[in-house]
Amino acid sequence: MTHIPFLDINTPHAELEGEFLAVFREALRTGRFVGGPEVEGFEQDFADFCDTDYCVGVGSGTDALRFALIAAGVQAPNDIVITVPNTFIATTEAISQAGATPAFVDIDPKTYNMDANKLEDYLKKHSALRSMRSACVPKAVIPVHLYGQMADMDPILEIAQKYNLIVIEDACQAHGAEYFSRREDRWKKAGSMGKAAAFSFYPGKNLGACGEGGAVMTNDNEVARKIRMLRDHGQVKKYFHEMDGYNGRLDAIQAGFLRIKFRHLPQWNEKRRQNAYLYNKLLSSLDEVQTPYEPEWTKSVYHLYVIRAQNRDDLQKYLLENQISTGLHYPVPLHLQKAYKNLGHRAGDFPVSEKIAKEILSLPMYPDLTGQQQERVVETIKKWITV
Repeated sequence: MTHIPFLDINTPHAELEGEFLAVFREALRTGRFVGGPEVEGFEQDFADFCDTDYCVGVGSGTDALRFALIAAGVQAPNDIVITVPNTFIATTEAISQAGATPAFVDIDPKTYNMDANKLEDYLKKHSALRSMRSACVPKAVIPVHLYGQMADMDPILEIAQKYNLIVIEDACQAHGAEYFSRREDRWKKAGSMGKAAAFSFYPGKNLGACGEGGAVMTNDNEVARKIRMLRDHGQVKKYFHEMDGYNGRLDAIQAGFLRIKFRHLPQWNEKRRQNAYLYNKLLSSLDEVQTPYEPEWTKSVYHLYVIRAQNRDDLQKYLLENQISTGLHYPVPLHLQKAYKNLGHRAGDFPVSEKIAKEILSLPMYPDLTGQQQERVVETIKKWITV
């Protein structure tokens, strides 16, 4: 029995090896390893793809989130940045590392993304209690486009405008995802709707480097200017520093690799969507499994294909025994992590996030996944149900 991996990044890399080697040789020949034409070229390509004015390449998705917050003016301990507990810790690390305080609102039980109603409930409650509390003030909100599907941005943006909040999109899993804005009556790309947006190019992403990488998207010239300084020790030119900064640049070789892979991204995303449709069809008769919900106002790029099942751990074990690898994204909500014990949350504070964390399971999903492999995954799930 052959093993079905959770993710296959080796196949596309093998197919593109010759082009990757050409990028590496050019870097060796020219000595341009940091910045330069490859980085600038990728920034222009990706800005055009996301329908934004500016793209600034940085060292990682975490850098992108942190720099976006700081450049937008979020960096004081009394600045509250609101996000969701059902995400990777990098979302909240960026908030803390920017000097602000993270706060959570629960998620929609269907999409697993930020629940706009819970966001407004939090803001109303905070406004009512503010005179009795410290000087902490909600300053920004980070909706996370989880698993490749955009959050419901229209109501989030409307609420943010009402309460004077900065919106930073966490688009680290949503390269190429789209959202139909009812307010604007048109489709919009992930990364184009907030003050700024962060992308990660970690190798397993839909568009992944061969190492670390990230980018900030924005239509704000001043935000882009500040991020260019932040990624390069706060300097506007060598040895002239306008602010404390970081070493957070995107390597030229990684940018060159990303430019090569970027040409294939639309095709890879479409293959992921086709794989998701087949999974949906194959799993449709199983009451024991809940498939992903994709509202009509989104076009998910299925970075992950996440199902829900009771006895999830048993299912994952059974699949692995049958040579099928899966993933858990994410088994412990952030408000229950030891790292955020100081926030004072307890089990039960965010019941939707806590419930799905016990039931979610990410099935194998990548462009080269075959229909035959998917059929075997589903047949194995059916066998588990009848065991």
